Amino acid sequence: MGGGWDRLVFGILAGMKKKRQILMVHGGMTFKNEKDYLHFLKTRKISAKKKISWSGDFLDKKLGNGFEIIRPRMPLQDNAKYRDWKIFFERYLPLLRNNAILIGSSLGGIFLAKYLSEKKLPKKALSVYLICPPFDNTVGGEDLVGGFALKSNLSLLERNTKNLHLLFSKDDKTVPVAHAETGA
Repeated sequence: MGGGWDRLVFGILAGMKKKRQILMVHGGMTFKNEKDYLHFLKTRKISAKKKISWSGDFLDKKLGNGFEIIRPRMPLQDNAKYRDWKIFFERYLPLLRNNAILIGSSLGGIFLAKYLSEKKLPKKALSVYLICPPFDNTVGGEDLVGGFALKSNLSLLERNTKNLHLLFSKDDKTVPVAHAETGA
């Protein structure tokens, strides 16, 4: 081939070989104070059974080899602070290529909503999925504190992605489907 077509074809083929990246931010819990947090630790239900999660191997198997799933273990999951999560999340941003998919579940969803409404991503996301994010303090037994509360202007959130999806379940006992209306 000549005339630059060979570089174009190679570029297209090289682009096809790269896996689509998905960065997933898991959920967590916040507490008003240390007393509430310590009470939680002392009374939390525990079990020796393996916990099955859709975000574990299940997702890898369903999506196949065309995806690279990045799952940062956010700091202090059971006593989360937005400031800490923000610092850690920003360390992953240089690893993302153009058109990555961002998924936030529960507190991870509200984290992404807040972060993306306050900071411009270096590379625009293809899609952002916010799964059952607690938009306010109406979650039973939990308080949305630690800096995770959203501000009123969310316009940058929409500009940071080509597609924004809010997903809720009628069966979710932690974050009721009513939060869909709050965040819409």
